[in-house]
Amino acid sequence: MRIAMWSGPRNISTAMMRAWENRTDTLVVDEPFYACYLQATGLDHPGAAEVIAAGETKRENVVMRLLAPPPAGKQIIYQKQMTHHLLPEISRDWLGEVTNCFLIRDPREVITSYIRKNRDPAPEDVGYPQQVEIFEWVRAHTGGTPPVIDARDVLENPERVLRLLCEALGVEFSARMLSWPPGLRESDGVWAKHWYAEVANSTGFRSYAKKDEEVPSRLRGVYEECRALYEQLHPFRLH
Repeated sequence: MRIAMWSGPRNISTAMMRAWENRTDTLVVDEPFYACYLQATGLDHPGAAEVIAAGETKRENVVMRLLAPPPAGKQIIYQKQMTHHLLPEISRDWLGEVTNCFLIRDPREVITSYIRKNRDPAPEDVGYPQQVEIFEWVRAHTGGTPPVIDARDVLENPERVLRLLCEALGVEFSARMLSWPPGLRESDGVWAKHWYAEVANSTGFRSYAKKDEEVPSRLRGVYEECRALYEQLHPFRLH
C-alpha cells in the first residue's frame, strides 16, 4: 500500500510521519516534491540550495519513485506530502494509484506559527487552496471520499483517531504508532535541521493545548479565506 498524507505546513505532519515510521512494516518518504517546488518557485526557504542539491528536481522522476514497489520486508510506503508542493503543472493522474488521506488544522494555529518563518504568507503558502483541490480531485476520480483527520482530534486522542484512520485505510493498527525514540532520522529531509527541532525532542504526540495567539490584522483576509477552505474539509474528518 502507498499512502499519501496531504498536509499544509506547520501541522503535525512530521509527528504523523514518525508514528508511521515506527511501524515495522512501513517505509516513509519525507516531502518528495520539495526540491521540485523550490527550484520551480525560486523561494528563499531555509537551506533551499541544499534541498535542491540533495533532492530530485524532475517531477516525473519523483512520481516514478513514489509508485515503485516497497523494499523487502515493507508492506506500506507512507508519503508525507505537502499540498503546496504539488504545483499546478504536476500531473494529478498518479494520485489514482496511491491511497490518499488528508491532515487538516485550524488555520489560526497554522498562520500564527508559520509567520515566525514567513511574515506575510498567502493562502497558497499554507496550502489550503491546494488541499481542497487535491481532495476534490481524488473524490472525482476515485469515486470515494478519502479519509480526513484533524490535528486537534489527533492530539486530544491519538489512539482513537489513529485506529479510525487505520480502519479507513484497511491497515491493522499498531500501538507502535503512539510513541517513538527521540532524535532525527536518516529518512528526514536535509531541511530537518531548520524545521524539526520540536519533533526531534518528542517521543509521542504532545497533548493538545489551545493557543491564545491571534492572527495579525494584516492577515485577516488570508485567515478568512483559509478558514472557509478548512471548513469545507472539516465535516469529513474521522472522529
